[in-house]
Amino acid sequence: MKQLSKLAIVCAKRKDALLEVLNGYVRVHVGMGPERETLRADWKDNKKIKNMIYELKFGKFKKTAK
Repeated sequence: MKQLSKLAIVCAKRKDALLEVLNGYVRVHVGMGPERETLRADWKDNKKIKNMIYELKFGKFKKTAK
């Protein structure tokens, strides 16, 4: 659960990310329009949530400067 709060902070800092916690799952919708992708994990799976945080901050979904 510790990673879930970190994920919430990462998502709150981005306009292109929507965090959803529902029915035991956490989903992050990233991007706008047809490029939007969804990351999904069990809300207790800290390892997968930590990976989601990494992808949002440094990986595939890193926010690029405009």
